[in-house]
Amino acid sequence: MTTPTPAPRTRWIFAGQLGPIFDDGGPMMIVEARSVFGRRPMHRAKAHLLLSAMRHRAAELGDRVEYLRVDRYSEAVDGRDDLEVIDPTSWSARRIVRDRGIHILPSRGFVTSETDFAAWADSRVGKRLLLEDFYRGVRERTGILMRGDQPEGGKFNYDHDNRTPPPKNAPGLGLPDPWWPVEDEIDDEVRADLDRWQRDGVVQLVGDDGPRRFAATAAEAERALADFVEVRLNDFGPFEDAMLTGDWTMAHSLLSAPMNLGLLDPLQAIDTVVAEYHAGRAPLPSVEGFVRQIMGWRDYVWHLYWHLGEGYRTSNNALDAHTPLPEAFRLLDAAAIRSNCLSQTIDGMRTHGWAHHIQRLMVLGNWALQHGYDPVELNDWFVDMFVDGTPWVMPANVIGMSQHADGGIVATKPYASGGAYIDRMSDYCGGCVFNPKVRLGEEACPFTAGYWAFLDRVEPRIRHNHRMAQPLSGLRRLADREAVVDQERHREEW
Repeated sequence: MTTPTPAPRTRWIFAGQLGPIFDDGGPMMIVEARSVFGRRPMHRAKAHLLLSAMRHRAAELGDRVEYLRVDRYSEAVDGRDDLEVIDPTSWSARRIVRDRGIHILPSRGFVTSETDFAAWADSRVGKRLLLEDFYRGVRERTGILMRGDQPEGGKFNYDHDNRTPPPKNAPGLGLPDPWWPVEDEIDDEVRADLDRWQRDGVVQLVGDDGPRRFAATAAEAERALADFVEVRLNDFGPFEDAMLTGDWTMAHSLLSAPMNLGLLDPLQAIDTVVAEYHAGRAPLPSVEGFVRQIMGWRDYVWHLYWHLGEGYRTSNNALDAHTPLPEAFRLLDAAAIRSNCLSQTIDGMRTHGWAHHIQRLMVLGNWALQHGYDPVELNDWFVDMFVDGTPWVMPANVIGMSQHADGGIVATKPYASGGAYIDRMSDYCGGCVFNPKVRLGEEACPFTAGYWAFLDRVEPRIRHNHRMAQPLSGLRRLADREAVVDQERHREEW
């Protein structure tokens, strides 16, 4: 007697699992749960991209997919015993699938596995889990940008070569506009649904309803990658940290959002870019910088999300920061901000739901650090206001790297700086009412004066950090320390 073949399980794919690397050919299910969009205020561009990507994937899968529109996930999955999932990308989603006994497959979408990281972390007994050590280990194991046991060019890291200031008196880098996706009827439907949900009070949307600028399908992600390689890769390295008022994309790839949606295999993106170096068409510092962002930092913060535990986001506040986010941040109201660097960055966020990593770290993060914004509130704001914001990507970036709220687990020192850094790496200061060289008086730069006020506030908590010895020594020599601190305490315009 022949044993009947069991019916294949239906794979429930989440919003971070929408590309081909999560598809093994069987039946699929996508759940559009409106509650996900109503938890907190969300950037309209982010909500649009998520819905567009899910609905485009459903259209591609055709009869192979169940597409369920519900208020909560439980309505779609409770009582079902035919489901499987590739381990999802947040603590809350993993709890949902485990509580229901759904069959779980190992996570995908990263260069290294969770097992790989656990083995590496276990081998580091008594040592810090440093990004650079992790990155070098992955390079050595994969052979990417390696010649035998030595790195291409003799160095693992070319970050020092990737700090060129922007060209002076230039409106931009002079590169062609990036390739943009063309919206279709699915995008029209998404826009109409968001309008209705907002009218009905289901969601609170922030930011502009501009045309979609980020890939929502695997094919669009491939086009965006090809365009980056052809047009901007060579300039990416040297101008990786630069900022210009009239150039919101600079030479960046704009691939973080489709990659975090699972539309683009990170290893494929790395191989594509590395091939340009081996073909002699792209310089090593640009290629290595791209590889380090993905194979290094992206994988690293993914693994730290699980390694540090679910409580990491809410249980760390080493600098005792409790100031609520100002309304200008929550509403993305650039007009309420006079500091040109901060106003330009917030305005770009309002328009696109995106800013590049230096704007995030050295403008937004630096400002929040100096003013003691609550790190949990700030972390959630980064998740909600950026098109590439996910629960897993932000804690190590915001709680650890940007705000030093974990006391030094991720970063060895607070990433605070005065206006001089922003002046060197951008054209923002030239059009600003404040002067980055002035710390006292009407022209006093809020970043420059705020830097010293920040050090004054947190000195008791960081005085034992040897990397802060020189800045704290400068603070103690500051003749107008009390006046600067008092000025910033009462500052109303920034």
